[in-house]
Amino acid sequence: MAGLIPQDFIDDLIDRTDIVEVIGSRVQLKKAGREYKAPCPFHNEKTPSFTVSPQKGFYHCFGCGAHGTVLSFLLEFDRLEFPEAVEELAHIAGLTVPRDEQAERSAPTAPIYEILAKAAKIYQQALKDNPAAIEYLKGRGLSGETVREFAVGYAPGGWDFLLRQFPDREDVRRDLLAAGLIAPRDSGGFYDRFRERIIFPIRDGRGRVVAFGGRITDAGEPKYLNSPETAVFHKGRELYGLYEARRAAREVKSILVVEGYMDVISLANHDVRNAVATLGTATTHDHLKRLFRATRTITFCFDGDRAGREAAWRALQTSLAEMRDGRQVGFLFLADGEDPDSLIRSDGNTGFQAALQNKLTLSDYLFRELESQTDTTTMDGRATFAELARPLVELIPAGVYKELLTERLSQVVGLGRQQLEEFVATPPVTVHRPSRISNRPSLVRQAIETILNHPQTVAETKLPAGLDAVEQKGMSLLLELIGIAQQKPDIKPAGILERFRGRSECPHLEALLAADSTITEVSKKGTQLTDCLQRIIASSTQQRLAVLVTKARDSSLTDDEKDEFRRLSITSKTADPG
Repeated sequence: MAGLIPQDFIDDLIDRTDIVEVIGSRVQLKKAGREYKAPCPFHNEKTPSFTVSPQKGFYHCFGCGAHGTVLSFLLEFDRLEFPEAVEELAHIAGLTVPRDEQAERSAPTAPIYEILAKAAKIYQQALKDNPAAIEYLKGRGLSGETVREFAVGYAPGGWDFLLRQFPDREDVRRDLLAAGLIAPRDSGGFYDRFRERIIFPIRDGRGRVVAFGGRITDAGEPKYLNSPETAVFHKGRELYGLYEARRAAREVKSILVVEGYMDVISLANHDVRNAVATLGTATTHDHLKRLFRATRTITFCFDGDRAGREAAWRALQTSLAEMRDGRQVGFLFLADGEDPDSLIRSDGNTGFQAALQNKLTLSDYLFRELESQTDTTTMDGRATFAELARPLVELIPAGVYKELLTERLSQVVGLGRQQLEEFVATPPVTVHRPSRISNRPSLVRQAIETILNHPQTVAETKLPAGLDAVEQKGMSLLLELIGIAQQKPDIKPAGILERFRGRSECPHLEALLAADSTITEVSKKGTQLTDCLQRIIASSTQQRLAVLVTKARDSSLTDDEKDEFRRLSITSKTADPG
């Protein structure tokens, strides 16, 4: 699985794949006009609202909002990682996935991965050479097998141990800095970030080291030190131990989310092989999306102190938006001063599994917390309970789970089901100033929507001059889409989406593709795009003229601006921004 998958291959794979065939082999689809429909596989529903468009290569559920390409479907439904999903599609298409080894080696992040891999080996060797560090790990009850499985290492004392293991060259120091392994001195030069700490390599889904966590062996602060954010490490996405958990079992039936590296390793040491840890940050939506690709059952088990309880409540709030039918989230609360590491070392695997039987479901935990803040024996208390619950229930996707939770809420507050649903669906009254902003999509957005839905129209459209000089919101994305469509005139909308996978623009493009196109007649596709682009140019001209008019009134125009003013004034007479 080494090497990058060439983008051209993914484009070709999307073009060759029949999304109806792939999804239809897992979900019973029925033809409905140009599209196909079925009950949504991501939430339970009576009326089918899950649609598949072979023209777009895109699926969308109008009930829970799930949508994406055929690769997205395999990620969510089959719970695969991206390279595995590509391999699955390639197998269906009878293709072999090529690996661009040279592209990976020449990628901007390649030196960072190489540096991190070398550092991991250096830390592992340093552990073997340090009897005190070995004794520390033995004192924590860890076996040599567990230490080797998680590639645990040690960073010796001194300011430049790691630095001295690499050539004294500027490019090497630059890569070490980019990898987060060294930090600049105020007086000049650099020093090792990790010193006198047990080192825990953090690996991504492909097993590559992307960062490190370090735990101090004696008294001192901070107890844990993590790598900073880098080009290859984003703590809001990565989970410590997920790679090892997936390797330990072909099918991960459930995942236990804990707080620390030592919790994960200690649990694995006692044959609890499904634990992962967040990396010194709150549980994020990206964390949960990755976890739910691997399993349908998640249990949060945080330390029994105040910080652990606060982390659990934040995890609940984040989990609500991911609670599609079939998914389960639970919470195990330990005694104050206890953590998973100490519990399993004292009670063993059997005792830990017994403690897991006492976990709370997400709904039980939610209602327990809200009830602790209100007095539900009084009318005022029940009203407060409903008001506190409203924004939380709104986060849950449509489906049976939301219906059942709403039913339980209606019993607590003493409102009829219909009244409560109307209450939850009605946002709190807020007074807003009248807005002058039109609800009509901007010209740039209209052009983006046209190209996204019908990429082939770019080849049929004469692009107006000066488009790349326009300074408006969304122009960089529009120009990138035009470039993709020019390079690949036959690309499908799904193929465009795959080029933006993992980028911040992707959710916005998915939303546009999920919406009904504003173009109803095929013959008008090219006309609408041409019109949009011309009006964008005209609008930009008018905006620039307005700036120049203001400067002219202040007599502050330069000679170049005076020439520009005359030229734009003539141009604007023949252009209508609409």
